[in-house]
Amino acid sequence: MAKARDIDVAPSEPFRQAAARIVRVRADELADSSDGVLDTRDIERVHDMRVASRRLRAVLEIFAPCFPQSEFKSVLRDVKGLADALGERRDPDVHIAALEDFSKALLPAARPGIARLVEDLRERQGRGNEAVAAALDRARGRGLHERLLALADAAAGVEPRDGQEVPA
Repeated sequence: MAKARDIDVAPSEPFRQAAARIVRVRADELADSSDGVLDTRDIERVHDMRVASRRLRAVLEIFAPCFPQSEFKSVLRDVKGLADALGERRDPDVHIAALEDFSKALLPAARPGIARLVEDLRERQGRGNEAVAAALDRARGRGLHERLLALADAAAGVEPRDGQEVPA
């Protein structure tokens, strides 16, 4: 599992500044974890991205007062949608792995029943993967990472000038 990056916060650091720094780190973790997430042979990638989405969601909720509410609500809704799709994919991943391990302890005559259950779960895994792919496309299309960084900028009091992007 991908370890969360450590983020040191000094007790004297203003709440809004801490919010900005922490949201940037957690947003980058989510973006970084998307590589290979659709590969059903490596179920840990989905797990890592799901954990990253949950960490980000928690941070957004903790620091909610620091963000412009209209933008915040939209970003949080998108993060939740992505997390839900990741959950659709993760659940069958876990069940498949457990059944495959269980099957090893069975007599060969009992294994076809487990194989049928795994086959059904692979179909569900495929549908979950489609949901993740659609959620990733939606997140990219809606500029989720950029919007997260913009929320961090807003919390830090950085204002864009004349439609220009503010460097992170």
